[in-house]
Amino acid sequence: MNKAFANPPEMAIPRFYTVATIAIAQLLATSLWFSANSAADDLRRAWGASVSDIGILTSAVQLGFILGTLVFALSGLADRFPASRIFPVCALLGAAFNACFAWLSTGIPSGAVFRFAVGICLAGIYPIGMKLIVSWVPKRTGSALAYLVAMLTLGTALPHALRLIGAAWRWEYVIGSSSILAALAALLIYLLGDGPHLSLRKKVPGTSFGAVLGAFASRDFRAAALGYFGHMWELYAFWTVVPLLIVRTALNVNLPNSKVSGLAFAIISAGALGCVVGGLFSHRWGSARVAAISLSLSGLCCFIFALAWQVFSPVGLLALLLVWGAAVVADSPQFSALSARACPPHLVGAALAIQISIGFAITIVSIAIVTGLFEPLGTKVAWVLLPGPLLGLLGFYPQWSRSVNPSQ
Repeated sequence: MNKAFANPPEMAIPRFYTVATIAIAQLLATSLWFSANSAADDLRRAWGASVSDIGILTSAVQLGFILGTLVFALSGLADRFPASRIFPVCALLGAAFNACFAWLSTGIPSGAVFRFAVGICLAGIYPIGMKLIVSWVPKRTGSALAYLVAMLTLGTALPHALRLIGAAWRWEYVIGSSSILAALAALLIYLLGDGPHLSLRKKVPGTSFGAVLGAFASRDFRAAALGYFGHMWELYAFWTVVPLLIVRTALNVNLPNSKVSGLAFAIISAGALGCVVGGLFSHRWGSARVAAISLSLSGLCCFIFALAWQVFSPVGLLALLLVWGAAVVADSPQFSALSARACPPHLVGAALAIQISIGFAITIVSIAIVTGLFEPLGTKVAWVLLPGPLLGLLGFYPQWSRSVNPSQ
């Protein structure tokens, strides 16, 4: 490794704190992801934006993320430069583009451009955070990735908490707060550096689509990927419409915007607890069984909500949404761990990036459909989310069935 990238001994963080440091940095940096959604009501008033317009801003982030992950996967950039330098650079650029969205955009078209740029930068934060985890604790990927995705979930919910805290703030300040947090994340990772298990290659020729897609020849990788794709259909669309579901159901008892943000934060951040609990149970039950249970529970909550949300009291409805929020993302780190174990070592980074890219492409479709149909259908759009966990379980069956019957 180039000495210029080596950790200064006096600034290095003890290994005991490495997972926590990476997780906290992930929390702070990924607050950029849904920062615009936290100000959705303000944007609807300021720009005359509709629900589908807010969906366009969210999809712009997803599209940028897809492009960024493809570039990292196929160019070999992630293997050529230290992860502890890619992460800070992307976090700082993401903070800058997020601030530009807050202060320079004048409507949905210009706002979407800045959100797209934020999405590209997130490709150097979330997947690179996974690589940092592996470089420090390669034998604890299941539980370590659970903490990492837990922080991603909290990062997604964090803008709603900022909206709650800054109820009297202008929306530009609420969104700009995420830029400050992302800059702090850049500093944390810069000081931490890379783990002892990171290997860099000076000459990386890149990876062809054919070589990466060859990973799908593995039955286990294919099953984990299909489960992940079903999970992604539901996840980001659910996170996008959570505040809208609160407003359209019994939870909305003349609540001010700040209280809606507080409930949205609680429901989305419940997923962090789900990830941590799933990570703990993965040691006993294995990642496949935990992923299948989480996906099944999420689908069940979606079905119950779509079928009978009207019969629940506000407390019962909140409990249902909290369980749904916990289950909807708990399977994500387990799918990533299963995919990483199932593909050849030299393709792990590129194969995971392609899997993530396809998964986020799916979210663009589901977000567009759900936000486009929300105004005419209201809470009935929950039915649109249900095929995700159902098809995910079907595709994942070859692997999770063996976790129940190892003889298969």
